[in-house]
Amino acid sequence: MAAAAAAAASKYDLTSTMAPNLDRHLVFPLLEFLQERGLYPEEELFKAKIELLNKTNMVDYAMDIHKSLYHTDDVPQEMVERRVEVVARLKALEESAAPLVAFLQNPSAVQELRADKQYNLQMLNDRYQIGPDQIEALYQYAKFQFECGNYSGAADYLYQYRALCTNSERSLSALWGKLAAEILMQNWDVALEELNRLKEMIDSKNFSSPLNQVQSRVWLMHWSLFIFFNHDNGRTQIIDLFNQDKYLNAIQTNGPHLLRYLATAFVVNKRRRPQFKEFIKVIQQEQHSFKDPIIEFLACVYVNYDFDGAQNKMKECEEVIINDPFLGKRVEEGNYSTVPLRDEFLENARLFIFETYCRIHQRIDMEVLAEKLNLNYDEAERWIVNLIRTSKLDAKIDSNSRTVIMEMTYPNVYEQLIDHSKTLSQRTYKLVSQLLEYAEAQPAR
Repeated sequence: MAAAAAAAASKYDLTSTMAPNLDRHLVFPLLEFLQERGLYPEEELFKAKIELLNKTNMVDYAMDIHKSLYHTDDVPQEMVERRVEVVARLKALEESAAPLVAFLQNPSAVQELRADKQYNLQMLNDRYQIGPDQIEALYQYAKFQFECGNYSGAADYLYQYRALCTNSERSLSALWGKLAAEILMQNWDVALEELNRLKEMIDSKNFSSPLNQVQSRVWLMHWSLFIFFNHDNGRTQIIDLFNQDKYLNAIQTNGPHLLRYLATAFVVNKRRRPQFKEFIKVIQQEQHSFKDPIIEFLACVYVNYDFDGAQNKMKECEEVIINDPFLGKRVEEGNYSTVPLRDEFLENARLFIFETYCRIHQRIDMEVLAEKLNLNYDEAERWIVNLIRTSKLDAKIDSNSRTVIMEMTYPNVYEQLIDHSKTLSQRTYKLVSQLLEYAEAQPAR
């Protein structure tokens, strides 16, 4: 029975779809979550972890997992030999980078650095005999530290390397590494800064192919999920990023599964409702190409007006959220455990059904409404009374006929004019931006 429940829960798991767009170190938190939730057999997840670790330098961790998987204190000889290789390589890189590391750890020496990278390179070479080879060694040392799982050291060295690096490709690579390290250390504020910095570089860089730029945007959005669903303001910022034309196009062509996260953010975020109308058009286009309960729920409510279908999808949405590594974050309160995002989603999902249903009907039977909201009669009545009290609903309840009577509201012509003006301004801005990009991309004549 438990195996059947786990199989049903894993039906909508996106880990295998998302993993190719993540650094292998970023896949470990996803596997940890799946293990906690028991969505797959533990042996299967242990094997997946070892396969990931085989291509990193985290040999000690791989040994621990091997012992847990095979219930033994012995490890294969190749793991022992691999550990010796890693330690020797780490020492060699440490020695190569030592002159520059010593300089960077000297506060008075670091004060000699300026914003001009060329000056810094010349100064380091003249006064400290530190040249391109030592700077390259710092990058390799930082990269090796990251592969060993020392994310704090890697983040520091990559930051310092970027301050000296004059190679744009290497600088971009170092920034990806720095972002991954900050995510893995759960430094969400710093990670958000690095994410925005990386976005600027991706948007402004001249890629050899437009497809490479699209793929970089898709990677960035995958990595951003760690930040947006942990940062205080993340649910607003994910809409601001994913809903931009360039990024939305990248989602539709290379990563339609990311619509799950954008849709969830729209449901739980009331401050981005004006953009929600445009997003529903995307849902209408993509509802058949990507099957996901959260997408299908919105299609039921806003495209097909299928309220029975929406009610059924709400149950599936709950299952999706609690078993998704990004959405299913648990909060422990004493002996009680809850998933805050699930609670917010279900509350707002009921409101979406209610609002849409009320636009179609002026007088609504309470029992029918309770059924649509997946509540019993008393719960539905309390829920609607609370909406009326908090001024979220212009309606009244007729206790005799057990109905909700909607008050007719007419749109304010001035508000409509302001909304249309805002839309016009946004479209004009997008058009000008596209024209400028096109002009910059044209070769000089």
